[in-house]
Amino acid sequence: MRWPAYLGYAAPALPLAALYFPVFVYIAPFYSEFRDVSLGALGVLFIAVRLFDAVSDPAMGWLSDRTTNRFGRRRPYLALSVPLICVSVWMLMVPPADADVWHVAIWLTLLTLSWTVALTPYFAWGAELSGDYAQRATITTWREGASLMGTVLAVILYNISEEPGDGLRNVALMVVVLLPIAAAAALFLTPEPRNFSAKRLDLRHSLTSILQDRLFRRLLLAYFVNGLANALPAGLFLFFIGDLLGAPDAGWLLLVYFLCAIGGMPIWSWAARNFSKHRAWGGAMIYASVLFAPAVLLGQGDVMWFTVISIATGIALGADLSLPPAIQADVVDNDTATNGEQRTGVFFALWSVATKAALAIAGGTALIILDLSGFVTGGQNDEAALFTLAALYALAPAVLKIIAVAIMWNFPLGEAQQRALRSKIESA
Repeated sequence: MRWPAYLGYAAPALPLAALYFPVFVYIAPFYSEFRDVSLGALGVLFIAVRLFDAVSDPAMGWLSDRTTNRFGRRRPYLALSVPLICVSVWMLMVPPADADVWHVAIWLTLLTLSWTVALTPYFAWGAELSGDYAQRATITTWREGASLMGTVLAVILYNISEEPGDGLRNVALMVVVLLPIAAAAALFLTPEPRNFSAKRLDLRHSLTSILQDRLFRRLLLAYFVNGLANALPAGLFLFFIGDLLGAPDAGWLLLVYFLCAIGGMPIWSWAARNFSKHRAWGGAMIYASVLFAPAVLLGQGDVMWFTVISIATGIALGADLSLPPAIQADVVDNDTATNGEQRTGVFFALWSVATKAALAIAGGTALIILDLSGFVTGGQNDEAALFTLAALYALAPAVLKIIAVAIMWNFPLGEAQQRALRSKIESA
């Protein structure tokens, strides 16, 4: 692959990430404080919407695997999703003054469906662009680097406005303008990869055989557990800096965190090439756990120490974003060599379900627990409520990451095994 193909493929990740991150970080505090929607109701809603993904994502993956036309298997769905996403994000992030929980429910559901149409084929497309073990990590590094840039832009656009509503409007406007341009770049610059399927399986057989795949189950479990670990601080960040640190204006620390993640990307790409992708990922999770757990000890005014923790742990984020999807592409090779059909769409559909479920379960459960502890956004909170917030934000993620490391450390699919699988697929 040449650099225009890398650039074209990565381009849509920027506006999609600029949209994705604010939905799970800024939406709940905004609707809770300015539209009088309870945290408990929002928590239940985020979980309920994700239950819908358990059906829509696999169906979308199977459909894109079966799509055959001159535009390709994956590309048409990116084009279709663009107008759907633009309308949904505007309605969710620029709501009318009387917007209530039903407004959130309707537009979050439609946005979730639009994401499914876009992201499931998009991730499958990236996994199929190369059969090379190391180059797959390069492809995901480009894509996730663009995602981090989009997240950085979203943080900047949100924080340059004094009012949260204006910040959300800024982000929505950027997505509406950039997404059509980025999608066009991907469609024109990135090739359609070869389909190596030798036969077709029905949807029931596809899902059954995939869920029986030991390598996939192991990787998916580790990814889900680590996803829970990442979703907790993401969903609680504004509460942590505002109510525990007493520094609501410290939202700029997200910018620092994501800039460090971009800077750390080359480290993990190098580690994947020189060791293995699963060991590089495990090392990054250990590093992040050790350095993030002390955040539970922070209190009012400890912004400097939180800045140090944000810089140190931000470096590890690039590994979480780029390495697991590259490992997943290798797992798809194992399935293709065994079953004869290249079902990348279904694999990444289940991957997407795990991603969204982790965000919803962690974020929704955390909001419910905070509500039960008596926590009040922007109000007076007792020590028990603040400790609950700190434990959910810092301790729980560290424990979850160590569990994910234990699952992945001796993962039995490295470069030599993947090369053998690829040779079998391409010679069939």
